[in-house]
Amino acid sequence: MALKCGIVGLPNVGKSTLFNALSSGKALAANYPFATKEPNIGMIVVPDERLDELAKLVNPQKIIPTNVEIVDIAGLIKGASKGEGLGNQFLGNIREVDAIVHVVRCFEDGNVVHVDGNVNPLRDKETIDMELILKDIDTVEKRLEKLKKGAKAGEKKAVRLVETGQMILDHLNNEKPARSLSLDDDQVALFNEMMLLTAKPIIYVCNVDEDSIMEGNEYTEKFRESVKDEGAEIILISAGIEADIAELDTIEERMEFLNDMGLSEPGVNKLIKACYSILNLITYFTAGEKEVRAWTVMRGSTAPQAAGVIHSDFEKGFIRAEVIKYNDYIDLGSESAVKDAGKLGVEGKDYIVQDGDIMHFRFNV
Repeated sequence: MALKCGIVGLPNVGKSTLFNALSSGKALAANYPFATKEPNIGMIVVPDERLDELAKLVNPQKIIPTNVEIVDIAGLIKGASKGEGLGNQFLGNIREVDAIVHVVRCFEDGNVVHVDGNVNPLRDKETIDMELILKDIDTVEKRLEKLKKGAKAGEKKAVRLVETGQMILDHLNNEKPARSLSLDDDQVALFNEMMLLTAKPIIYVCNVDEDSIMEGNEYTEKFRESVKDEGAEIILISAGIEADIAELDTIEERMEFLNDMGLSEPGVNKLIKACYSILNLITYFTAGEKEVRAWTVMRGSTAPQAAGVIHSDFEKGFIRAEVIKYNDYIDLGSESAVKDAGKLGVEGKDYIVQDGDIMHFRFNV
C-alpha cells in the first residue's frame, strides 16, 4: 500500500533540506520564502534490518524494501486559509497526504532569515495550526449548511448528522485540532467524509543544531511541554547532519559518521519508523530465491487482505497462507528447517497478520 507523508512548516525552517536528506532529491533549499513552489515528491526506502537478515539466509537475486512517498509542501504563512501567499496550494497539497510531518525550527543562525524575524517554535506551530483549523472551520460550515437543509424534514438520521457537524465545528472554534475530538461510532462516517486537515496524524520534527541533537535545547524543551497533551510524536533531527549523511556513498562511511556523532542511526530512519507507527502500519515479508521483499499492511489486516497487497487475484482466490515467524526463521536458518521443526503455520482467511511474518500464499483464480 502507498504511504504518503507531507512535510510542512513555515518558510526557512529546514523542510527542503530535510526532504533532500530523506529522498536524495534535488529540492531547492534556499534562504528565502517559497523556495519550494511546487510540491517536490520523493520516494524513501523504509529501513528494516529484518529484511537484510532474511536476505543473508536466503541469498536472493533481488532485495526489495517497501517505500514511503514524501512530499515537500510549499511554506505556509499567516493568511494561508484565505489564500495568502501560496496558501491555497499548500492546503490542497496537504489534503492529499496520509500523515503530516511538521518541521519547527529550533536553532539560531544569523545567516538563515526567519519569516517572522526571530526563532520561536511555539509561535510557528500556532501559526500553522490556526491556518489549518480556519480552513477546517470553513469546510465544516459549508457542509453543515447543506446538512441543515436536509434536516428540515425532521428525519432522525439527518438531525443526528447536524448534531455531529455542530460538535465538530464547536471543537474547531475552540482552536482545537479535529484529531483530538472523541466521537461515537455513528459519527465517524461524517467526520471522515469531511477529510479535515487537522484530523490527519502528525509528527513534530524539531530541527536543531548539531550540538543539540542528543539532548535538545531550550527551544525543544519548551516545545515538548507545549504539545504534551496532544499525544504526538516528537523527533529531534538536525537537517544539516542528515544532509551530510545523505552525501556519503557507502553504508560504512555513513556508519562511521554516525559513530563519530554518537548516533546509532540517522534521524530520517527514526522519522520513517514514526510515520509507520502513527499510521498503524506493519510489515510482512515474502522470501524466495528470486527475491526477498517487504510489504506494508494496516495493523489488524487479515491474510487475504495482505495477499491483496501483492495482487488483487491473490485476495480473490485466497485458499490459505503459510506463515513463518521471523524469529523462527532467523533461529533455524531456512524454510526447510522451520518445516522440519514443525514451526510453519497454515492459516486461513481469519488469520490476522503479525508484524514480521514471512508469508507464502496459496490461491486459485
